Amino acid sequence: MNAVIRGLLLLILAQPVWATGQPEQHCRDVRLGVVDWTDLHVANGIAKELLDRLGYRVELSNQPATPQVFEQMQGGNIDAFLGYWTPAMIDVAGPFYGSGSVKTLAANLDDARWTLAVPDYVYEQGVRDFADIAKFHDKFDGRIYGLEKGSSGNAAVLEMIKTNAFGLSKFELIETSERLMLAQVKGRVRKGEWIVFLGWAPHPMNQHFSLKYLSGGDEFFGPEYGKATVNTSIRKGLDQNCPNLARFLNNLVFEAPIEEAIMDKISNEFVPVDRAVRMWMHDNPDHVVRWLNGVTGLDGKPVNHQSLVSSLEVTWGR
Repeated sequence: MNAVIRGLLLLILAQPVWATGQPEQHCRDVRLGVVDWTDLHVANGIAKELLDRLGYRVELSNQPATPQVFEQMQGGNIDAFLGYWTPAMIDVAGPFYGSGSVKTLAANLDDARWTLAVPDYVYEQGVRDFADIAKFHDKFDGRIYGLEKGSSGNAAVLEMIKTNAFGLSKFELIETSERLMLAQVKGRVRKGEWIVFLGWAPHPMNQHFSLKYLSGGDEFFGPEYGKATVNTSIRKGLDQNCPNLARFLNNLVFEAPIEEAIMDKISNEFVPVDRAVRMWMHDNPDHVVRWLNGVTGLDGKPVNHQSLVSSLEVTWGR
């Protein structure tokens, strides 16, 4: 076998092997990494509802923060994570990608954003850039509100404080959950008080608060006001050993309006995640068909899309 043919063969073998219509019983148990973010609950909720109907058994593995998710994937205890934000999480994920224990399967959302934000009335009074924050230390009570401990966004803010970037050395990062952080935003906006916090899209906060993202944070959150891509990461070997599952995860691409519509149901109408995602998918069958393109059931049989969509209907008590 000459070198050219050998090289081509190796290249082919390195590519993902997608669904072949063969049963995948050895892939029945699927473990998805979870961090307590509403957008990730939506993505995982959609994946779980569809995989359940394909015959898989899905476990949502709750972790305190993203480093633990990647550690669990490296150990083979989590199969996939639908919330790998780049460039914000590159430093966190880098060691795991470098070891080859984790890889990116596909981008699942390309119109995301992740950086510091303020209410519009704070923006109008002169806080438009990261360099403006320190000028108003007392107005902000010397605080920047972040997410759970271990968050990559928190890490960026802590690095700014440590190195006195933008003169922020006298600020304190408040590490808390998404829910509690947004409760602080809501309370302070209601009173017209000042607050600077981690903001992102997609999220219904962009509809429910008049907020502005700050410029100048390119080194820490990326250019274009923290423009980000959300990726699906998988453990080593998943795409080769479970091609049908990998094909489904590769197909699972979202758009910001989709996630925000479902998140709004969850966050502001208090609809449980499973009901909210089922309601949306039942009303938007074209997306379901797209996500299941080329995907079979766990038993290798073709999917009856009409029957599957009908099974998503939400009735009283379900």
